[in-house]
Amino acid sequence: MRQEPFGGFDRRSLRRARLVVALTCLLGCLACWYALGLARLLSPGGWTPPSADSVRAEALLASEFHAGPPQLILLATTPDSVDAPQATAAGRDLTRRLAEDHRVAWVNSYWQHPLPSLRTEDRHSALVLIRFRGGERATRDAAGDVIDRFTGTRGPLRVSASGAAAVMDETERLSEEGMRFAEFVAVPLVLLILLWVLGSVTAALLPVVVGVVAVAATTAVLRLLSTVTEVSLFALNITTALGFGLAVDFSLLLVSRYREELAGGSGADRALRRTLRGAGRTVVFSAATIAASLCALLLFPLPLLRSLAYGGATVVCASAAGALTVLPALLILLGDRLDRWDVFAGLRRPHHTVSSGAWFRLARTVMRRPVLVTVGALALLVLLAAPVTHVRFGMYDDRILPPSSPVAETSQRLRADFGSEWVDAASVVLPAPAAGRPGAVPDPVLDAYARRLALMPGVRRVDARTGTYRDGRRSAAPDASSARFAGPGGTWLSVIPEGTDPLSPHGSRLAAGLRAVPAPGPVLVGGPGARLADTEQVLAGRLPLVVGVTVLAAFALLLAFTRSVLIPVKALLLNALGLAATSGVLVAVFQQGHLAPLLGDVTAGGITDVVVPSLMFCVTFGLSMDYEVFLLSRIVEEHRRGSDTATAVAIGLQRTGRLFTSAALVFATVTAALALSSLVLLKLIGVGLAFAVLLDCTVIRALLVPAVMRLAGRANWWMPRFGRGKNRPVSSGTPIPAAPMEDS
Repeated sequence: MRQEPFGGFDRRSLRRARLVVALTCLLGCLACWYALGLARLLSPGGWTPPSADSVRAEALLASEFHAGPPQLILLATTPDSVDAPQATAAGRDLTRRLAEDHRVAWVNSYWQHPLPSLRTEDRHSALVLIRFRGGERATRDAAGDVIDRFTGTRGPLRVSASGAAAVMDETERLSEEGMRFAEFVAVPLVLLILLWVLGSVTAALLPVVVGVVAVAATTAVLRLLSTVTEVSLFALNITTALGFGLAVDFSLLLVSRYREELAGGSGADRALRRTLRGAGRTVVFSAATIAASLCALLLFPLPLLRSLAYGGATVVCASAAGALTVLPALLILLGDRLDRWDVFAGLRRPHHTVSSGAWFRLARTVMRRPVLVTVGALALLVLLAAPVTHVRFGMYDDRILPPSSPVAETSQRLRADFGSEWVDAASVVLPAPAAGRPGAVPDPVLDAYARRLALMPGVRRVDARTGTYRDGRRSAAPDASSARFAGPGGTWLSVIPEGTDPLSPHGSRLAAGLRAVPAPGPVLVGGPGARLADTEQVLAGRLPLVVGVTVLAAFALLLAFTRSVLIPVKALLLNALGLAATSGVLVAVFQQGHLAPLLGDVTAGGITDVVVPSLMFCVTFGLSMDYEVFLLSRIVEEHRRGSDTATAVAIGLQRTGRLFTSAALVFATVTAALALSSLVLLKLIGVGLAFAVLLDCTVIRALLVPAVMRLAGRANWWMPRFGRGKNRPVSSGTPIPAAPMEDS
């Protein structure tokens, strides 16, 4: 006769439990050792598809023309003139030392090429523009070293840094600080919540152990993946919070069910078997649903979203594996010591029967007026979702940094003193034709093309090898600086936009307009607006597929779990409402600036990052399905034991309400701690995830689910004949008596 896993607490089971714990400790230590220094290997970028035209344009500019947008901008200021002898000597020395660095592809400074656009009119400030060799990781490392070595006081010059590379370096530093601070704040609060919910110090430490195991395994996998592909730094922040949140979810479910079986008269061995067979099945389905929604991010060709898919799916599987292996082993080893040291024993109320519990009474109250509750809850969700109609998509730049950051301060000075020429300009590249085709673009043809570009709305100036153009006319003949627009790789034009933000909808429309202008050959458009347009195009094109795959996977898993058609449809529709409400709150707070006194200036240019909706959809959808599976597992179980729909819903909510609200509170605490970071993006993710789970466990699970299931009545359990199978009881027992409430 086959023996169930952990079938008895005999010597063999104890030996196996000790082996599992020992192997887990060993593998965890190895994973932590392997993941040391992981943050330095991760990328703070990954917001644009690597194959986008804008990326190809910038690569061609760098390789063929030694041009393109500078990755690092050094702002040199002096109380005197930048043309004074001492300032000139210091500026030339700075330029020479940078040019001698083998990691630098080119340097363009005012003291090397005294262009008026490289200094302010009062001659108190001048620029040094730098582009590095290699990919993003090499650029970030080189920029960090240059910033450390060359910023500060250099003779009469005061040097500070800005540019994309400086923003990446500062983002990494602030992200690490934010993670440490979030852990410092969140860990004590989480432990207090677990002590209250699980009832003892020993039990409260079990989810922490599972979470540490899951996060350690995930960081090791991310470290391995970073050797073969680009992995985003933000994936580490999000998956760490997700790992601890899911570890708490799964551990709460298993420990609570184990205690429930013990209280029902089962011996320890039988209680553990029944726990793994019942709650363990719920953990498997929940983990599969969350992992499927996160894996859908792989369909987006953005390194940031793919990184989150890698890390998220790994941490989900690791959390489930830890809960189903390490946690039972620890329960065996602890034995009757599980409930020791209840520090809140004096504050607890006496134990109630299921039918007298608060969640049972709440469900009964909701189901007596299901129409009123449904209409009221839906009205609230629609009200919260209303700001979505005013969303303005864009991309975050240096404004995700706190105003106190030196990089942010320098960036603001650049905008105020130098305008948008060196930061926001679009690059229109006409590559050299292939062999056997006509040669370079003739000057008259290029002149006509530049005039057409200068007529575009939103274009202030166009610079080309044939001169400078404004309002469709050539306003200046070519000069010595015009030679930089020609090379063996073809020619290019610099398009200076008006004062609008290029990473806003205006910049995206301008890039689309530039691409639509008839060109004398193949054309590549680069710059901030083009990167935004490329990212928007990819996300918009793939989003229907991602949503479809996620919804179908969740529907299939819930169909197999519940043996019902209506219940999965209901779950998907309610999740969609919750996501819409969360999106509306994020737009109201992080685009329109509501709650600014609490969170500070988090508007970041008055836009919503175009990548955030896809990221939030997959993460919050998976978490919502996690709580849905928790609740449905007990509702379905009670219904299969013979309870009517209303009684099954009330008992199911009583059995799981405390669990999923406690799990949501723990997860909200962990993610809300990210809002203490000084980075706007981490604030947004932290607030968004915390609000999503709290809204889900209150308005949706506690109110809408009972009300909608009461209205559906017997239709909840409809299943086509081919999918019925045999609904064997999950557990034996007699339904708990309750006040009669007939199915609709």
